[in-house]
Amino acid sequence: MLRKNYDTDLCVVGGGLAGLCTAIAAARHGIKVVLIHDRPVLGGNASSEVRMWICGAQGKDNKETGIVEELILENYYLNPQRSFAVWDSVLYSKAMYQENLTVLLNSSVLDAECDDNSIKSVTAWQSNAETFHIIKAKYFADCSGDSILAPLSNAQFRYGREAKSEFGETIPPEKADKKTMGMSCLIQVRETPNKTEFIPPKWAYTYETDADLPYKDHLIRNNEGKLLIYNNFWWIEVGGEWDCIHDTDRCREECLKIAYGVWDHVKNKGEHGADNWELEWIGFLPGKRESRRYVGEYTVTQNDVEAGGKFYDTVAYAGWTMDDHFPEGFYYTAGHPTIYHPAPSPWGLPLRCMISKNIKNLVFAGRNISVTHAALSSSRVMATCAILGQALGTAVAQAVIDNCDVRSVDIRRLQNTLMFDDCYIPGKKREASAVCKNACCSEETVRDGIDRGEEHCVKLKKGECIKYSFDTDTEIGKIYLTFDSSLNRADKNMPCMYPLQRKESLIPETLIKKYKLVGTDSSGREFIIETDNSHQRFITHNVNWKVNRLELIPLESYGSEELRIFRFEFE
Repeated sequence: MLRKNYDTDLCVVGGGLAGLCTAIAAARHGIKVVLIHDRPVLGGNASSEVRMWICGAQGKDNKETGIVEELILENYYLNPQRSFAVWDSVLYSKAMYQENLTVLLNSSVLDAECDDNSIKSVTAWQSNAETFHIIKAKYFADCSGDSILAPLSNAQFRYGREAKSEFGETIPPEKADKKTMGMSCLIQVRETPNKTEFIPPKWAYTYETDADLPYKDHLIRNNEGKLLIYNNFWWIEVGGEWDCIHDTDRCREECLKIAYGVWDHVKNKGEHGADNWELEWIGFLPGKRESRRYVGEYTVTQNDVEAGGKFYDTVAYAGWTMDDHFPEGFYYTAGHPTIYHPAPSPWGLPLRCMISKNIKNLVFAGRNISVTHAALSSSRVMATCAILGQALGTAVAQAVIDNCDVRSVDIRRLQNTLMFDDCYIPGKKREASAVCKNACCSEETVRDGIDRGEEHCVKLKKGECIKYSFDTDTEIGKIYLTFDSSLNRADKNMPCMYPLQRKESLIPETLIKKYKLVGTDSSGREFIIETDNSHQRFITHNVNWKVNRLELIPLESYGSEELRIFRFEFE
């Protein structure tokens, strides 16, 4: 067997959206990163292996930005047909070709060397290459969802539901238990021009009537042919009363029996408007909602959620309801299979809930952060996990570069860095660089430090521009632009079903497609950047200009008559 050794700044375990964003953010901020993932594709529950769409904070202007929005917009541009193979390639490209980042796919962490309450190294087994990978690092970020480093390092963790009395919460049961939310094998279906048939496997369950599927939406089209719901059959869920780690294969087996039986029912047992629909895909890898949760420097509770998460070290936010699935999952028949307890949107999440309480160099992001079961029901969705990852990767990079413990990083500087990278932090305002603040600007709004909301958007007509001017020629190294990607759009990153008639392009009409940057020095010499195929919201241009005037000239959007700009700054 081969053995390969690595010595790096940060080792990230888990390549779901949380781990991917952790690794990319840290690498972009200049430290060396190794990302270990036990699957052949990145994205976790968002990947082609599970196929859950990316959910996050609800409410006006609350959509998550930063790396997760970059990934989604890249997919809209490259993948108009909404192919999961292409979506996988978008995530793969961002990781594999990121400077400072080494990616180990198909690699499962199986051991950790620990000493003095620290992790020294982890060992991963890459079965298809018959290779052991041993990674030494300054920090280890567990973004695996199941918290694989917890049992390997003796890090403190929780599993199951706390009692009401432990944190004074109202959602949990009276007595603590080991029950969780379950896991699902999703279904995707495709509409065809003609009637199709379906023969279920012999081992599938049988559901003869709709009474066998109470409170479970499964009608595709009504009698008038109207598509009623975009359904991924998320309620095919089991495992909450079992062990959501060690019983994963048992859960998959049960979910598959249910899934094929449900589609047999939809196609062959009554009228469900599914005559022309065929089974496109069923997931053989269950998508998990809950398992181990680390105990961190701070544990976020239901009370924190309801109070809006007002923390001094807020670095990310959530805004999904406290969506608490019954542990019985599919077999809960007394009503709807989940309760949507209200939660404010957004509510803040602190850096402390991502730092281990007892292991010095262990951090984490994703659904395994330090939260109670009740708080998890709001923080577990993938867009929230993604921005937690970006915040964590940025924090670790700052700690490594400053040669300090991640617990003692300059929080205000970290928050400002995140906001510079287009990560919104509720209640915070980005500080423009000194050189930008000292210039004269034709539109003050583009440097007001807030990059969402109509009142913070400059709306231009074709032919208009935004101008900065300086008293003398001034050195500029970076230019930052934030355009309007329509944060209140309803479109998901990927579909859960494929009707014959669907929207051709998901690129937001408000997004700027073509623009020009022009810098002019005191002699009249011009420096020009022209872009005619832009498809991102947040853009950074590295320049080496010395100018006394700087102009942004938007030329064309993807459909909107208004040319909308949130930010035009520089340093």
